[in-house]
Amino acid sequence: MPFPADIPPSMRNRTRRFPFLILALVLCGSVSSAPAESALSSASDFTRYAMKLRENALLRIEPQVATTRSFSFGFSKYPWKLGIMTTVFWVGEHPAPNNPVPNYKSSWDPQWAHNYGGYDDPDPSNRRNFIPKNFIPRQNPFYVALPFNDVTRGTTKPESRRVIPWFREAYVQEGKSVCKGRWLAIRYRGRIAYAQWEDCGPFRTDHWEYVFGNAIPRPNLNQGAGLDVSPAVRDFLGMNGKDVCDWKFVDFKDVPNGPWARYGDNNTFVLRNRGENLFFADRNNAYGARR
Repeated sequence: MPFPADIPPSMRNRTRRFPFLILALVLCGSVSSAPAESALSSASDFTRYAMKLRENALLRIEPQVATTRSFSFGFSKYPWKLGIMTTVFWVGEHPAPNNPVPNYKSSWDPQWAHNYGGYDDPDPSNRRNFIPKNFIPRQNPFYVALPFNDVTRGTTKPESRRVIPWFREAYVQEGKSVCKGRWLAIRYRGRIAYAQWEDCGPFRTDHWEYVFGNAIPRPNLNQGAGLDVSPAVRDFLGMNGKDVCDWKFVDFKDVPNGPWARYGDNNTFVLRNRGENLFFADRNNAYGARR
């Protein structure tokens, strides 16, 4: 490569020992020969000068990082997913045209209705303080469903290891879900409820690109709904049967106290208060005997 005409002759021999300087000098523009002769009086001065020119050159040619869709909801560990059509479902729900699968069982619990303690009646006249009037649920009444299941037929799906952010910390054994019981924040008109992930849907159990990535929910019979929430979540937020909400995952340590902390053998708050030795989805969620 020929030297630029304005590089002092005394510098040309030295640049042969620093080949990267040639590119730096070309990219950074001309160098005044008089200041260069006086400033570069020693090999160490020359080295520092060369490194500075190289740094400036790289800054000029390296593309600047721009925010992408993965950060479009704000810079955070778990970004908000905005404007998601949200529907209401409940334990014990009967099949219907827009909900062809009955909710006597969940994707992770074949006896969900039994273990919950009964029918989670969505009729507001049959509810009080976010629970049914006629029984106290044995599981957290603040629950949701998302369209992904991390296990199938007793095995862990291969993509789970790659796409679930907390997989490494939460994995216990093959075929055991690391998603069940995970906490979410659901926001509607400035109000935020917290709930646990206890079922999969609406309609799908394979859409990890949306649940953990940047895709939008796929079309379905409920206007592309991408989140199901329980009657307790609906009542706390003041939602209708179908509304547009925002949601994101949250670590348990970031979940504030509230009506979602009161009931349920699966409820992290309840288990912690019992002093049980727990280890949930991240290392900061170790409670009980270890605290």
